[in-house]
Amino acid sequence: MAGGVREFVIIVVVALVVATLLKTFVAQMFVIPSESMEKTLEINDRVVAMKLVHYQRGDIIVFEDDLGWLPPAPPPSTVQKAFEFVGVLPAGGNQYLVKRLIGLPGDHVTCCSTSGRVSVNGVELDESSYLYPNADGTTVKPSEAAFDVIVPAGRVFVLGDHRNRSADSRYHLCDTSAGAKGLAAFPTIASIQGPVRANAFPFERARTFSIPATFAAVPAATAAPPALPQITAASC
Repeated sequence: MAGGVREFVIIVVVALVVATLLKTFVAQMFVIPSESMEKTLEINDRVVAMKLVHYQRGDIIVFEDDLGWLPPAPPPSTVQKAFEFVGVLPAGGNQYLVKRLIGLPGDHVTCCSTSGRVSVNGVELDESSYLYPNADGTTVKPSEAAFDVIVPAGRVFVLGDHRNRSADSRYHLCDTSAGAKGLAAFPTIASIQGPVRANAFPFERARTFSIPATFAAVPAATAAPPALPQITAASC
């Protein structure tokens, strides 16, 4: 009997160690906390972010909220924290956000062009494949607010797919809380947990994700990224 209990404990410990290693170095599950990525992702979807896969423009990414975009949340219980730590439960949405990566360091991101689109390094994006669909069959506008920015070093520019329900980089372009105007609009590269490669749950919404084809035409930035964001147009 004692041997059986010992064997069970060893199996549980090994399973937890493996789960922790997978969560830390391979992939981690996260809960979608808001409607900002609809219809691509719905509230409470469980998505898988890949830790060892490098992110690119167009990827859906998970990043830690190190800029204070989210209001303070009540601390999770000890049991919940333990299960999240080993990867048995998905990481909660209180500390993480999920958006689409539009601009990398040094990228010149603007909206809107004469055709009403977001442009990156002079190339207009056709975002019709993922922007939120309205009831009449049209999609939401790429942005109701104009912006013209160059992404600073060590940071990225992100937007939600449901643009008029997403407090994304546009929303913080006039924020001075990070010490410089607009710096809080650009999540740090260090905060990125990885690109989302799959929606795992609920099962009827399970699917994989790839980078939209429109991003293939975007060239690399032509100059080194500035230390601070360059913002020449924003609805402050």
